[in-house]
Amino acid sequence: MSLGRIVLTSGRSIELTELRMSETYGGMLEGYPCKRVNDRRVDWFQRLAERAYSSLPVHLVEPSREYPDDSVGGGAFGPVEVLPGVACIGVFDSAALDRAMDGSSLVVVWFQPEPVVPAGEDADLALRGIRWEELAQDYEL
Repeated sequence: MSLGRIVLTSGRSIELTELRMSETYGGMLEGYPCKRVNDRRVDWFQRLAERAYSSLPVHLVEPSREYPDDSVGGGAFGPVEVLPGVACIGVFDSAALDRAMDGSSLVVVWFQPEPVVPAGEDADLALRGIRWEELAQDYEL
């Protein structure tokens, strides 16, 4: 069963078969979002995906970063830097484009502002821009 379908900018259609969503800053007890914290959060989610899906390739879609105007200078760790509020780990599959070939899979880590399942051509452009042919792993049907 597919949770959703995304059409990549290359024209390939991929199926979302598993999705994990978490608050980007869930469990952050002290401090504030800054480059140092965000780099660690992004790395943590990527490593989580690599451990959970060790038999599949994992690709990180670099998240957008915002710098609120009211935080010029910031605190001890530099200016405030905010990632989108939802961290996602998704397993995507694609059927073969040619009947002589098998399908392929890829685990993707990305960040988005709302807890919604990405779908169609409305999915974030960075997510739709994945270079599937270079990143995915083939499997036998």
